[in-house]
Amino acid sequence: MDRLHTALLIAVMSAVTAALRFAPFAVFGEGRRTPAYIEYLGRMLPYAVMGMLVVFCLKNVSFIAAPHGLPEFISVAVVALLHAWRHNTLLSILAGTVCYMLLVQLVF
Repeated sequence: MDRLHTALLIAVMSAVTAALRFAPFAVFGEGRRTPAYIEYLGRMLPYAVMGMLVVFCLKNVSFIAAPHGLPEFISVAVVALLHAWRHNTLLSILAGTVCYMLLVQLVF
């Protein structure tokens, strides 16, 4: 791809992203009440997305072959325990990622 094509792709992706971010403000502007199902989705979707990410990350773990899913299990436990203790999502995800990478690269 040449530079112009790359620049146009970035411009289009930026415009679509900005339009999607501003759309709720245009649709539910001043004086309009947000529908109950939109508020429900706003409360429930983050948990659903996190659940889907956990399933996606663990779908190819082999419990039959070595290391029997131990790095994944230990990292998930670190994330769960750290999040229960500190209630900080970013810290939990970062610590779990670092834990997993250290286990895979240095231990298993």
